[in-house]
Amino acid sequence: MEMDYKVCIQRTLDYIEENLQKRITLEELAELACFSPFHYHRVFQFLVGESVMEYVRKRRLAHAALRLLQSDDKVIDIAFDLGFQYHESFNRAFKKHYGQSPREYRSAIVHSVSLHQKAYLNSNRYMGGINMEMKLIKKPALHIIGYDLHTRNTDGENNREIPKFWDHYIQNNLGHNIPNPLYKNQELGLCTEFNTATGEFVYMIGMEVAEGTPAPEGMSYRTFPEMEYAVFTTPKASEENFVQSIQQTWMEVFSKWFPDSGYEHDGKVEFELYDERCYGKENKQIDIYIPVVKKAVKVK
Repeated sequence: MEMDYKVCIQRTLDYIEENLQKRITLEELAELACFSPFHYHRVFQFLVGESVMEYVRKRRLAHAALRLLQSDDKVIDIAFDLGFQYHESFNRAFKKHYGQSPREYRSAIVHSVSLHQKAYLNSNRYMGGINMEMKLIKKPALHIIGYDLHTRNTDGENNREIPKFWDHYIQNNLGHNIPNPLYKNQELGLCTEFNTATGEFVYMIGMEVAEGTPAPEGMSYRTFPEMEYAVFTTPKASEENFVQSIQQTWMEVFSKWFPDSGYEHDGKVEFELYDERCYGKENKQIDIYIPVVKKAVKVK
């Protein structure tokens, strides 16, 4: 049955706004949205543009900044009212975000104009309408050797670091160091070890190898069990539009395909497969693999 993901996520955005003074967990927000926690984490990230708990943290700090300017309330009272358990942790978070301590911010002549605003989902934003091919496959256990990047989806950090990581990998021909790859013309850009509280995850560039192949120094070996994957092929694109076509496909998957698919993200891994189709300058394509499970029926 089709779900309106916009309604589900907006429900949680409204709840966050009304309960900033309380302890808010990813699990309770996911329950409110009728999603599994990990699926909610990924949907929220794509539709809102940042991870759930990072959004909560920024909204609390924005409320704190406004109260510092609009009231004479004590800093410690503002901190506790907005769910910070310790005065020191509030001061650190505020200074990191606004570049000033709460007291400095309150007494400053010029104040930040970049207060983090509440998100409102506009359905028109997701009407990309690109054509993408999709198939469901059962893929045997996956064994990968490659290079790790520890990054996070906060303030676009991963969008800056991952392209640099690929540039380093390609310029230094690091793929040639991977021992005995099963498919020499296939490389995987893989996301795993997600931390839904911090937005941190491991991005790995690697190749499939035989089970148990020892990883050379400086590389890592990971294995994943047999899983069912939804596989999406990006539309053909020129080199200039290639990255955009990949990003659009990811957005379409989470805003258009998942809502009426009856599936949720399985949470263990997701990856992009690069092969001969992306070697040239025109008609470039890749496949996106997302492990899926049948969505549990929740009644609200």
